[in-house]
Amino acid sequence: MATRTAEIEIERLMTLHPKGFDLSLDRIRRLLERLGNPQDRMPPVIHIAGTNGKGSAAAFSRALLEAAGYRVHVHTSPHLVHWAERYRMAATGGGRFVPDDIFADAIQRVGEANRGETITVFEILTAVMFVLFSEHPADAAVVEVGLGGRFDATNVVERPAVSIIMPISLDHQAYLGDRVELIAAEKAGIIKKGVPVVIGAQESESARAVLVETAERLGCPLHVYGQDFLAFEENGRMVYQDEARLLDLPLPRLPGRHQYANAAAAIAAVKAAGFNVPPEAAAFAMGAVEWPGRLQRLANGRLAELAPGDAEIWLDGGHNPGAGVVIAEAMAAQEERHPRPLFLVSGMINTKDQTGYFRAFEGMARHVFTVPVSMSESGVPADELAARATEAGLSAEPVASVENALKLLRDTWDDAETPPRILIGGSLYLAGEVLAANGTPPA
Repeated sequence: MATRTAEIEIERLMTLHPKGFDLSLDRIRRLLERLGNPQDRMPPVIHIAGTNGKGSAAAFSRALLEAAGYRVHVHTSPHLVHWAERYRMAATGGGRFVPDDIFADAIQRVGEANRGETITVFEILTAVMFVLFSEHPADAAVVEVGLGGRFDATNVVERPAVSIIMPISLDHQAYLGDRVELIAAEKAGIIKKGVPVVIGAQESESARAVLVETAERLGCPLHVYGQDFLAFEENGRMVYQDEARLLDLPLPRLPGRHQYANAAAAIAAVKAAGFNVPPEAAAFAMGAVEWPGRLQRLANGRLAELAPGDAEIWLDGGHNPGAGVVIAEAMAAQEERHPRPLFLVSGMINTKDQTGYFRAFEGMARHVFTVPVSMSESGVPADELAARATEAGLSAEPVASVENALKLLRDTWDDAETPPRILIGGSLYLAGEVLAANGTPPA
């Protein structure tokens, strides 16, 4: 886990450069050239784009490869608690977050190479990833796109081993467009001529059509969920099937039926990238996979102890209507197995469709406590967010914090009633706050 040296360097950079996204590849290419083009010396890259499910696909890809004995670097964003979470370095027995001294040294070198020129912090930190992953040996690098695809700073790898496009829905409309076809076209920008493409489960036929047309036009070996591979539950197991084989696997450790399709995309992708993952390794990976802040059960910790006794607490950073739907479906599945009254503790930022997110929980959630998101300057005030939840047909009230919401529930709970199910979510920033306050940061 990173200590202060690397984080101090990043804080310094944030005073010099803008934080957001500036969708162009010119600056990152200029910087990488000064660094000797480390992106050209990467291990085979599994490149992942999409609106939802990118992180899960990265987690499954890592679990599959490590279970098969491969050494794997993993780059994801954003982080939840510590910047080092974005850089998981290959190590014997499983990857570890980049050590502070190595991280700080790479940041300093990249900052010096930039020579004070205009650039975003995200671009600098992406260059840090290329430096780290090119200088330390690994068998594979799993790289998640930050935003979009075509002009994302990760999209300078000329020939990845495979490109994965996960489910696409409306998000970041200011950057990517306000129609799902436009967003799909941006995500399809990571597809490279002749490189295998895996298309995960798509809700939108028009998005799927854009992805398929792009891959076919570029002559890419194509693997489409529901056509060339799929996964489903049968007798309490997950069955994966493609044109060549059928795998009978344990249900993934990550909860929610949507994770079957995410796992299937990763299985198809590591195979398309040329890696051999035997059935027993795939089975082990389903039980070993981890992805903090995404339908994560909080069984203990400082915050969890504030809730009513025997409450079931879930944490998820999903923040758009598409994520709301799959999270609500996961909560409905929990309700089928073990009925409990559902309460939401929600914080969101102002670039998201808050009403659209809440609408997925109409008729399911008994009440919503809305909270501020202190880790983001774009957090929606709790009273305004409560109004958005009310617009979606939910009962809602603003409170000062997650801690206050849990205490309020505890102090007013009727012990004669079944203990509640509590979903804390709506923002990855909020998920990070909760994990830090709970004393259970990602490891």
